[in-house]
Amino acid sequence: MTLFRGPAPYPHAPEIRVVVVGGGFTGAAFAIHLARQTRVALSLQIVEPRAALGAGLAYGTTDPAHRVNVPAAGMTLLPNEPDHFTRWLQRRRAPEADPGMVDALGLFPRRSLFGVYVAETLAEAHGGLAAIRHVRDTVRKVIRWGRSWRVELGSGGCLEADLVALATGHPSPALLPALAGPLLEHPRIVLNPWAEGALAAVRATDDVLILGTGLTMADIVASLELRGHRGRITAVSRRGLLSRPHERPISGAWGEFAEAPSQSALDLLRRVRAAVITAAAAGQPWQAVIRALVRDARVVWAALPEEERLRLLRHLRPYWDVHRYRAAPPAERAVHSAREDGRLEVLAASLIDISSAEGRIDVALRPRGMSMLHRIRRRVDAVVLAIGPAHRAAVASNPALASLAAVGLLHRDPYALGVHVDRLSRVLNSEGQPDDTLLAVGPLARGTFGELVGLPHVTEHAAAVAGHVASWIETLAATYRSGQLRPVGRPDDVPTAHDSVDPPL
Repeated sequence: MTLFRGPAPYPHAPEIRVVVVGGGFTGAAFAIHLARQTRVALSLQIVEPRAALGAGLAYGTTDPAHRVNVPAAGMTLLPNEPDHFTRWLQRRRAPEADPGMVDALGLFPRRSLFGVYVAETLAEAHGGLAAIRHVRDTVRKVIRWGRSWRVELGSGGCLEADLVALATGHPSPALLPALAGPLLEHPRIVLNPWAEGALAAVRATDDVLILGTGLTMADIVASLELRGHRGRITAVSRRGLLSRPHERPISGAWGEFAEAPSQSALDLLRRVRAAVITAAAAGQPWQAVIRALVRDARVVWAALPEEERLRLLRHLRPYWDVHRYRAAPPAERAVHSAREDGRLEVLAASLIDISSAEGRIDVALRPRGMSMLHRIRRRVDAVVLAIGPAHRAAVASNPALASLAAVGLLHRDPYALGVHVDRLSRVLNSEGQPDDTLLAVGPLARGTFGELVGLPHVTEHAAAVAGHVASWIETLAATYRSGQLRPVGRPDDVPTAHDSVDPPL
């Protein structure tokens, strides 16, 4: 996909080349804001193996049961236009075409429709200066090449860039140790519930074990219900926590956490609990307190010492997740209904052993707080993996990130959430030095910023990083135009296989 590009304000400067690694929501949001803000001719290449840009894992699903878990009024690609997505839905008459999205709490469209919205907004974002191209491929390696970068593709080709933006999003879930060997090929052990037709292997009367009790579990239950599933479901996680419901519309936020922010995880917990009590006395729901904490999250995170951040992640993160990331009302209703009629049981337990036996699957679970001698044994027909992303493996599991880490140009953040960056989202090398031409966007950068998972925060972060990059690009173009700096790595001096990949400056 190549979009229109008009005349540049620097006619004698070469086109600046930006490569975005990852074309899911984060990569698309960054590209949209960079294209809208640039004042310089820009070649913007987005490397993404999926057929559509902007969808990624979350919004690429075609399952009609998968809906956004935030009202459409809170989902916009343009922070300065909070109703941008809602207006897009109304223009398409989407609520009339899909009445199931209409809820007392707002509009909850299918996630695939939001993916279409992102793709269309990207297609409109050329701004006259940015030529946007979808490179449908994977990135095998990112190499420093003088002042520039060389991005080697899985197909064998390569791209040259003045700046690289890493927007790889969330890593894949880690495989549980018990799920190994022949079990990986079992026809009714679903390792990726997001894959097209993944749940087709589950029969209507199958007893199902879901490993995980968060938002993905809720989606799976909703999908199974839509398919007419009537069997029993057991959902298991270490704490057995379920995502909390939206309950009712929230008119505002309750509480102040950015003023004299907490210096410890315990003090923060006490302040949140106190705010919930005072909110309830004033007739406000606890969700209003969470909204205030989300609003102040970056200030709160920045104020905590490193050891307190680690303590918060270790002890409080699971409880934060289930209050912060709430299920879409249709999925919540599916979970509630299944529990009410006894078809769904939620257990706080860990998977100890799993094996195939007589056409079914035997599992052994250890209840939370019990010794290894106390086990619950179940025989089920299908197992579905619904655990969260393996953030600790975010660098090692991604070839592009791993290649940079191998030469010390990138390293994991201290909290194992993603990549270590500075406050401008510039990636820090092994010596702690930032690079203006290598940036991380979205969830990869949350070790520095804290709250960088919810869509509004990701969008705001993508826009902020794009603004920083646009300023850097304009400065670079000006130096080229003035002759103070000669571009390197242009088509007429790209090295051959026999040349050095570190050209003279």
